[in-house]
Amino acid sequence: MLEAEFKHAVSGLPFAKTAYFSSAGSTNDIVAGWASEGAKEICLAYADEQTKGRGRSGRSWLTPPGSALAFSILLNTALRLEPNLIGLVSGLGALAVCEALELYQLTPEIKWPNDVLLAGKKTCGVLAEAQWSGMQLKALVLGIGINVAPQSVPPQNLLNFPATCTEEALGEKMDSAELLRRVLESLVAWKDRLNEPSFVESWEKRLAYKGEFVRVEGSQNVTEGKILGLAGDGRLRLLTNGEERALNIGEIQIRR
Repeated sequence: MLEAEFKHAVSGLPFAKTAYFSSAGSTNDIVAGWASEGAKEICLAYADEQTKGRGRSGRSWLTPPGSALAFSILLNTALRLEPNLIGLVSGLGALAVCEALELYQLTPEIKWPNDVLLAGKKTCGVLAEAQWSGMQLKALVLGIGINVAPQSVPPQNLLNFPATCTEEALGEKMDSAELLRRVLESLVAWKDRLNEPSFVESWEKRLAYKGEFVRVEGSQNVTEGKILGLAGDGRLRLLTNGEERALNIGEIQIRR
């Protein structure tokens, strides 16, 4: 995406600051730096190429030039989320991407907590990071990466989960600037409503594997059970050994 296309895509949206980079290390690091410098309102950084993008658990996120959307948003501190509700922010990014893709007659699903799937394959990852001063939340950074063109999909030997891109699912070229605009419009519409029951309901409506038995792999243990849905704070409700458990958003993966 060219800078002119980016500027057109974000025009009129309520961002206090936007920045386009033809190449950058990590857009999450860029907006985190803005927060450290005192930025408090909603801001957006976009990179056509991201050389040091990262996902959860320190994994790298490939963003070749002109093939994907890679952007990060500094959420305004007015959100005032309680610490136990920070997990909802990952759902915000995933839900916004889903609603945007649905406008193309696609059927995306959210693989809890933060991946978006098309036809069972990962096409988008979301990374939410918080800055704290003691118990006080100073900033929330939401990074989103969306595979658009085929060259954005990593080689099979580098994948820990099957991946695809939006153009493969759609069967034709996609206007990246238009997709970015649609994601941002949905995100802006939801960002101040994370405490509303309708937010988690909308997230759960698109939850992958609901009603199915899965393996949930944590950093120190593995849990098997049936996905029931989501708790009000974004935790995963799992029926295991006849009892319902709510799993925290953390270092887990879900496998059928």
